[in-house]
Amino acid sequence: MDIKYGMSIMLFAATALMLFVSFLSYRKRRLPVARTMVLIMLAAAFYSFGYGLEVLSGTLGGVKLALQIQYIGIPFVCTLWLYQVIQFTGAAPRWRKRLAVLLFALPFLVFLLHLTNDWHHLVYEQYYLNEESPLSLYNTVKGPWYNIHAAYSYAVLITGIALFIPMYIRALPVVRKQIGVLLLGAVAPMLLNLILWTGTSIDFTPFGFAISGAAYAWGILRFNLLRLTPLAMARVFETIRDGVILLDYDNGIVSYNRAAEQVMPELAQNKRYPAPMADVLPDSQELLRLALADGVSGERFPFSRKRGERQMYYTCSLSLIYDNGNTPIGKIILFNDITELKESEARLRENARQLSELNAFKDKLFTIVAHDIRDPIALLVSLTELLEDELSAADAEHTELVRELKGQVQSTFQLVENLLDWYRSQNGKVSFHPQGWNVHQVVRQALMLSGAKAAMKTIHLADQINEHLTVQADKEMLDLILRNLLSNAIKYTGIGGSVLISAERKDGMIVVSVRDNGIGIDDRTAELLLLEEPILKAPVPGDDAADTRFGLALTREFIRIQGGRLWFTSEPGQGTVFYFSLPEAAGYNDSEGKEERDEGYSD
Repeated sequence: MDIKYGMSIMLFAATALMLFVSFLSYRKRRLPVARTMVLIMLAAAFYSFGYGLEVLSGTLGGVKLALQIQYIGIPFVCTLWLYQVIQFTGAAPRWRKRLAVLLFALPFLVFLLHLTNDWHHLVYEQYYLNEESPLSLYNTVKGPWYNIHAAYSYAVLITGIALFIPMYIRALPVVRKQIGVLLLGAVAPMLLNLILWTGTSIDFTPFGFAISGAAYAWGILRFNLLRLTPLAMARVFETIRDGVILLDYDNGIVSYNRAAEQVMPELAQNKRYPAPMADVLPDSQELLRLALADGVSGERFPFSRKRGERQMYYTCSLSLIYDNGNTPIGKIILFNDITELKESEARLRENARQLSELNAFKDKLFTIVAHDIRDPIALLVSLTELLEDELSAADAEHTELVRELKGQVQSTFQLVENLLDWYRSQNGKVSFHPQGWNVHQVVRQALMLSGAKAAMKTIHLADQINEHLTVQADKEMLDLILRNLLSNAIKYTGIGGSVLISAERKDGMIVVSVRDNGIGIDDRTAELLLLEEPILKAPVPGDDAADTRFGLALTREFIRIQGGRLWFTSEPGQGTVFYFSLPEAAGYNDSEGKEERDEGYSD
């Protein structure tokens, strides 16, 4: 009697252990393999618990009830284990649901047959008193379906082991530990179940499941069994876009992924791994040198290979693999595909070459403009001036016509001059030498140069500028800025109008304004002038505003180079005011004078 109680206590303890493993697995129930582990442990727990009740039973009815409890788990436990193996290894992913139906069809049939065994006796033919065993009150005579189920269970276990073997050979060390635990979970019950075939009446199989439960609990708590399955790790390994070759510390190739096979097709020619790297890749001396460099980690070198008609480029690197301590146990060689980067670099170099040729052509074009176009136009300007003087005295009838011709030629010459100045500024050929300049003197000089043009329309030019204001600017650029702004003001101011230039000191800058009472700027032109690059929006030749916007684009560029900015206000029919700011020259003193001048320049 003491043996029965001791045996039942051990069986109930095994049941508790398997329920504990089921609980641990349930906490990771989001994973399919964890859900399957829950069912495996519950099935084994029914088996163990029912066997414990069988040991304590004192009647035939009690024995049969205990067997019914055991058969809630006995038919399914091995098949559930095989299904878990299928989930781990990734076998038959498309047919998994149909495969599950086929696998569990026979276990369900055995469960139903045992449930109705008293009607047909296909599982157990008879029960008789067991006078030899101190544990079991009754013994059984097995029926045909018991033997069929036993054979099926052994076939299931052998199939699962066969699926695990190739994965174990190619797996990483941490994955091998998981596979080993799962194999122990199947082998321990199977080996203890084989003892029944020796003729003993004691079934040690539940204790095998107790061993499995202990192994599973250790695996879950020790190295995260079920957290990342071998299948998941294999999938990660296979789906990495970079080529990966795993070496042991003796430089033997243990495994590689598909991307590495694409880089080194000779890897697939070797059928057995692990294999010495020197035998598998005898022609890859750089890789061998990298692998043989013991203790070197992170070294990189370029590597190229021909794939079909395309030249492929890679960056290779080596990293050491360590165990839980600091002991190196292997190496990883990574192939990072940089082919697209190399091809992009080649395209960029070709584009740079073409741009260089285009720039050279542009330089030639502007050289032609400077010498073959500018000089003839300058000659035309001189000729029209001479022609105007001659006709003013001899033929007053054609004076207006010649005067208009002179204006058109001068406007074209001004446009060419602006174009050449802009080209030099963009090409970096404009010299920039900022110095301190008296604003009043520079403005007076600009007004004198524009006086003749203003006199033709009887436009009054004036300035209101403190004689002691100075700016830090390049003289040639400043002259061009004033010339362009005055030219535009005169052009769009009617006969008898006025143009006023003024300046003031504001926040360390000198703000100069050119004010006219002309026709103002229309909305379309104002919108184009407000763009960052109005020159790009300039109209086609023939548009009267083309040279205006072009000249203003150049003016703004020269002001920006000197650290200032250009802006304007305009009211149609009332006039326009252009403002620009330039840095103030050092040494300005407000006490040196406050006089403002109002000088007129007109005929």
